[in-house]
Parts: sequence; C-alpha cells; structure tokens
Amino acid sequence: MVALKDLSDEAVDRVFRALADATRRDIMRRTLASELSVTELAGDYDMSFAAVQKHVAVLEAADLVAKIPRGRERIVSANPETIRRAGELLGHFEMLWRGRIDRLDALLTENIEP
Repeated sequence: MVALKDLSDEAVDRVFRALADATRRDIMRRTLASELSVTELAGDYDMSFAAVQKHVAVLEAADLVAKIPRGRERIVSANPETIRRAGELLGHFEMLWRGRIDRLDALLTENIEP
C-alpha cells in the first residue's frame, strides 16, 4: 500500500480536512471500534440524517471509511490503514522538527561553552 507521504497533495489535504471536523473525528473513533450503519451513527448526533451522510461522504472521499451495502443499510467501516499512513506522515514531520531542535540546541550549547 502507498504511504500517505507518497500521495498527492490533494489526497493528503482531503485526509486532514476530513479529520479537522470534530463530528468526523467522532465518527472515525466510533467506526474504528465497530462497524455501524449510517442510521446508527445519525441517532447519536444533534443533526439531520442527511448531515451525517455528508460527514460520512467526506470521510469516504478521503479513504478514511468505506460504506458497505448490507441489505437496505449502508454499514460504515473505518479504514485503519489510512489512519496509520496519516500517523506516519505526522511522525515524519515530528522527526524533521526534532532534528531542527537538536541542531539548534547543539549550536546554542557550542556558543555558550568557553
């Protein structure tokens, strides 16, 4: 599978834009714990069924969830692989910043010592 850092900027933007919303993060949390129908998801939010469907569609477009037809219901299943890849990308950025901080620390320590 392709690492998130190897995806297009647009694909990465879709993932982080989708996760920027609290309701979508909650849907992710819930669907990572168990598969739920859109109806089950909608029952726990103070918004219309259509609004929950739109949140799920944003997550689906970012490949964070999949909707699986099961009879008349649409079951929402999280894609933990995309979450893992997002974590890898954030880990990559963390390593870059830690490296910069370490270099700055070394430079400051070098200038302080007699």
